Amino acid sequence: MAADEAGAGDRVLITGASGFLGSALAKVFRENGFRVRVMVRRGSPRGNLSAPDEVVTGDLRDPASLPPALSGMRYLVHAAADYRLWAPDPQDLIRTNLDGTRALMAAALRAGIERIVYTSSVATIVPGGDETRPLTPDNAIGIYKRSKVLAERAVEAMVADEGLPAVIVNPSTPIGPRDIKPTPTGRIIVEAASGRMPGYVDTGLNLVHVDDVAEGHLLALRRGKIGERYILGGENVLLSRMLTDIAELAGRRPPTIRIPRLAVWPLAMAAEAVASFTGREPFVTRDALRMAGHRMFFDDAKARRELGHRSRPYREGIADALAWFRQAGYVR
Repeated sequence: MAADEAGAGDRVLITGASGFLGSALAKVFRENGFRVRVMVRRGSPRGNLSAPDEVVTGDLRDPASLPPALSGMRYLVHAAADYRLWAPDPQDLIRTNLDGTRALMAAALRAGIERIVYTSSVATIVPGGDETRPLTPDNAIGIYKRSKVLAERAVEAMVADEGLPAVIVNPSTPIGPRDIKPTPTGRIIVEAASGRMPGYVDTGLNLVHVDDVAEGHLLALRRGKIGERYILGGENVLLSRMLTDIAELAGRRPPTIRIPRLAVWPLAMAAEAVASFTGREPFVTRDALRMAGHRMFFDDAKARRELGHRSRPYREGIADALAWFRQAGYVR
């Protein structure tokens, strides 16, 4: 069967399926006729898993757990990642996002996996750019971005040197239901909907419904070119507009105070100091403020042209996220 006909009982392993994007991937692939196996870590929350899917226990930081998870699979979608802008031990992100990805890709080569979709991020691309403008590790702000740049380069090297059959996708900022952790953007939605964000900084994001990102992965499996990168994006939106729309949908007053980034710097330092004792990720960090100095806008024309990627209006993603956060008790 050709890649563009994949489905109809084909077996696919999806990593990270207990999380936000991974659960959307499992849903989309299942609905398109794939036999889905999901790999989750021992102790990961299981609320996003679906009964029809086969569940195996595996960990990117335990190479011995990877071959059994890949056994009998035709395809691999690798979406698992440590998505934190701050961590007590920053090297944890390197061990998961870089070392774990290398180990999984090597295991996939040995297992004879026919085609792989690797979930990278627009964190590896120069803000305002497209796939032709990759970041270097030295130019990446913060350990998360640096880990994803290094991992993407490792995958590209394995494609070139070892014949790894991988297509790379670069989602922008997904929003929508099942953001169980929640992600940093999900935390903004929760705080804004709860009336706890009186002000904003002048920045922007490319926002896309998580289910559209998942559909983009399926399109990449079927139509993507080995070794190519594809931005899976939506709308470029100013943070002020995003917060206004959240307030409107949540029945709150929108924030009106524009806060200079430098004014938030002492708060970020204090939040990180507290986090170093509690181990809980701070709501605002110095790296997040550095990133906010760039509007994270991107051009996804390549994926739309070559894959047929489509995205719904971003407000639908905000509305779906709010509905899920309310149902799950994050917003009252």
